[in-house]
Amino acid sequence: MLTQLEKQLLNDYQQGMPLVSEPYSEIAREINLKGFSVTEQEIIECFSSLKERGMISRVGPVFQPKSVGGSTLAAIAVPTNRMDEVANIVSSFSQVNHNYEREHQFNLWFVVTASSQNEVEQVLKEIEQQTGLHVMNLPMEHDYHIDLGFPLWC
Repeated sequence: MLTQLEKQLLNDYQQGMPLVSEPYSEIAREINLKGFSVTEQEIIECFSSLKERGMISRVGPVFQPKSVGGSTLAAIAVPTNRMDEVANIVSSFSQVNHNYEREHQFNLWFVVTASSQNEVEQVLKEIEQQTGLHVMNLPMEHDYHIDLGFPLWC
């Protein structure tokens, strides 16, 4: 169950994290203008709790493709009885933004973002080694902007 504060944070900070030296303090200030009474530490703890409970995977920037570091879309054909195990392995890499299951032979898809293309390749190799499964690398040929932020609660 999500608290009102958690819902507010999830709605408001899918995008537009404050680009200041103390972003969580700024978030507390902004949230307090909406009727809450929270501290910077409570904001940090709230995001940590959301991460621990699997509600979010990370708090961090998403850069325009090819502007900083390297990235790729990847897919694995995972035996159904291993989906949770393999998804957990993939999720354990800090370079993995998100992963999701699809109805297809290649049924686990994920995005890897790293400081360099070499690091991306290394992560894919490590995932192959840890899972024993082949990773299909699908590097971007052309980018199209899709805004993935959307209101979760009205």
